[in-house]
Amino acid sequence: MSAYDKAHDLARMLGKSEEYKSYQIAKTKLEQDANNVRMLEDFRQMQWEIQMCQMTGQEIDETQVVQLERAYELLSMSPVINQYLTAEYLFAKLMADIQKIVTDAVPAWFDSRGKQGMVN
Repeated sequence: MSAYDKAHDLARMLGKSEEYKSYQIAKTKLEQDANNVRMLEDFRQMQWEIQMCQMTGQEIDETQVVQLERAYELLSMSPVINQYLTAEYLFAKLMADIQKIVTDAVPAWFDSRGKQGMVN
């Protein structure tokens, strides 16, 4: 069996996994309430802005941090949002674990150790 066949098998298994099914259900529930979607999008926008400041070395405004903490407190009160975030995390963890397994299996492809040039 080829690597492509195995990749397609893996893709089918991921689509049938409990993590993915739970994510789909939670996402559908979340999307039924526009207010929940807006709150989550606003929270993620605030997170992104703070992360961009960190990555570019800009000073982070304390007001932004307080707003982010308050937004998180509000999100935490919603069982639907909590269920979505948990399901999203579990599926993302599954995907990251699988990527690590694949990456670890072919170290020469990913191991450049700071070498310059066009050769992996």
